[in-house]
Amino acid sequence: MKKNVLIIGAGGVAQVVAHKCAQNNDVLGDIHIASRTLSKCDAILDSVREKNAMKVAGVFQSHAVDAMDTAAVAALIRKTDVKIVINVGSAFVNMYVLDACIETGVAYMDTAIHEDPTKICEAPPWYGNYEWKRRATCAEKGVTAILGVGFDPGVVNAYARLAIDDYMDEVRSIDIIDINAGSHGRWFSTNFDPEINFREFTGTVYSWQNGGWQENSMFEVGHEWELPVVGKQKAYMTGHDEVHSLATHYPQADVRFWMGFGDHYINVFTVLKNLGLLSEKPVKTAEGLEVIPLKVVKAVLPDPSSLAPDYTGKTCIGDLVKGVKDGKDVEVFVYNVADHKEAYTEVGSQGISYTAGVPPVAAAMLIATGEWDVGTMVNVEQLDPKPFLTLLDQIGLPTRIKDAAGDRAWNA
Repeated sequence: MKKNVLIIGAGGVAQVVAHKCAQNNDVLGDIHIASRTLSKCDAILDSVREKNAMKVAGVFQSHAVDAMDTAAVAALIRKTDVKIVINVGSAFVNMYVLDACIETGVAYMDTAIHEDPTKICEAPPWYGNYEWKRRATCAEKGVTAILGVGFDPGVVNAYARLAIDDYMDEVRSIDIIDINAGSHGRWFSTNFDPEINFREFTGTVYSWQNGGWQENSMFEVGHEWELPVVGKQKAYMTGHDEVHSLATHYPQADVRFWMGFGDHYINVFTVLKNLGLLSEKPVKTAEGLEVIPLKVVKAVLPDPSSLAPDYTGKTCIGDLVKGVKDGKDVEVFVYNVADHKEAYTEVGSQGISYTAGVPPVAAAMLIATGEWDVGTMVNVEQLDPKPFLTLLDQIGLPTRIKDAAGDRAWNA
């Protein structure tokens, strides 16, 4: 077994990861958490202790590290003797942490594609610009690297694989639908890092349709979906990480990502964008001070982790997969519903962070036991989804299936 885990990052998702690692430390062993700001790590440790989250007595320590310093991350890996790194820091640090894992020979995972702070929406497939360039090295060195193992990307990739393997002979389309039907009570806020959030929506919307990349603009293509629990919801086709790996592994299928947005969000986003306040390019003030508008907007918006105490409502995230079975058209919706208030009660975070933070812990447990310790770089759809989804059922994110036979809990 591979034991001992290092969590990189100290935001809302890292808090969930820390609590879930603590709840399963009998499998994962010693736990360490590191970020540039030690006090944020210590605050997460305090929340774990307050909840009595540790399943068995063991090590849980905090550390300060610059995650963009590969040598420093590698040194911390050696110092702590960890065998698994869960990277839930900013998407800007992925390649530095991945390189540290390759150097030290430990397992790596993240929850989003690497981003260059100076570039937005690079050419597809996005993974090809960064992480996939290390695939051969991971294979040569026997390093397990699981990319995009949050919820979306991550669980939705596993949902696609499950639907295709178990319910159809041929897949024709994969529509990933992400709806947050909750309310945080603020006039305006993003549910995760505002800088990363806005960067997703200011570039080209890429989808894979009719065997090629299709380009649209944000909020150009909308669709109303009728979903379990949350009901009728308007969502817009959006560029997103998992489209780029699923399109590579299922090129015969149309692959699209849809995210729900209210009119208020769209109005505020449009004003900010039109004013140039979502730009990643530096500008100078009249006083000669150089600033990046997007970082200024991030600085004045609420910290997403501060939303958790007041959040109510539910999320519904899933895959509508269409194809052919025994010569007949079939469709299946594989999904999860999470509750913001329940997430806060359990781990002190809102539901968006909860759905993103639980899956990498399940993946870490599967690496620890050997089931997902594959010794190479993979996206989630390349792995057997059943052990993953079974474990998620047990630790807080149950899977449901809706098809012609009805709506029911998934059972391996």
